[in-house]
Amino acid sequence: MKLQQLKYIWEVARHDLNVSATAQSLYTSQPGISKQVRLLEDELGVEVFARSGKHLTRVTPAGAAILQIAGEILQKVESIRQVAQEHSDERKGSLSLATTHTQARYALPPTIHQFIKMYPDVSLHMQQGTPMQISEMAADGEVDFAIATEALANFPDLIMMPCYHWNRSIVVPKDHPLAQVSELTLEELAKHPIVTYVFGFTGRSKLDEAFIEKGLEPKVVFTAVDSDVIKTYVRLGLGVGIIATMAVEPELDHDLVAINASHLFEPSTTRIGFRKGTYLRTYMYDFIRLFAPHLTPEMVERVQACANRHEVEEMFKDIVLPEH
Repeated sequence: MKLQQLKYIWEVARHDLNVSATAQSLYTSQPGISKQVRLLEDELGVEVFARSGKHLTRVTPAGAAILQIAGEILQKVESIRQVAQEHSDERKGSLSLATTHTQARYALPPTIHQFIKMYPDVSLHMQQGTPMQISEMAADGEVDFAIATEALANFPDLIMMPCYHWNRSIVVPKDHPLAQVSELTLEELAKHPIVTYVFGFTGRSKLDEAFIEKGLEPKVVFTAVDSDVIKTYVRLGLGVGIIATMAVEPELDHDLVAINASHLFEPSTTRIGFRKGTYLRTYMYDFIRLFAPHLTPEMVERVQACANRHEVEEMFKDIVLPEH
């Protein structure tokens, strides 16, 4: 059994069993990958992938168990490389993030600006996606950190730490009836068409829960993953916008009225997550601390030592998180 073979089956599974795409991503030949996968299966005495002719059709039950262990082994190998690089030059390396548009556009710029000044020789890579995509990338080891509000809890292999609380604002054109309301209620809001985030995105669950608790059914007429897109369609008169308060920019949004909605919705919590067993280099600890100052290296190490998520939550129950 070779490490390269484990890498091949892991990448084939990650590329939806497309051997051609896998070969392109690894800069090698398709026949070479197919041969090594077969040699591994022959050695193990089981099929990792079921086939129809020359095409891979699905992961077998045995293959699923093998792939899980292979992923853990490859993660350990990457940690070994990180340790070696840490000792060769602790100020060089790379850091990959996966996050939502709102975090990338409004929350992360100050952190990244400071981080680049501290570590000019560390290359940063950011990917944007839905919370589910972000969590999957972190759980699969494709990125170092996932930063999101929703979906992280669905992945038991991720270590999650709370960073800050945030809430929402209602945005409407200046001539909209709600712009004149002194104290907005959910009942009044539910009378209007709503433009907001897609379900399961950027704290959307808290919004839905608030309406359900009141027995109201909001008229959501348009959803998007991008706060700027939501504001664009509010300007077109499509409906009332509900966005993260951090996404309200007074100078750029001078044609809109922003109404604080923190009294209508429970706050959401943005978290940073990384895969269990990840070796955190010095600059990774510093990035976490820059983004969430209460997450000191000592605190992160304590979180890593926790046996389960309940213990993690207990650690943070008396810590007052900042508000965005």
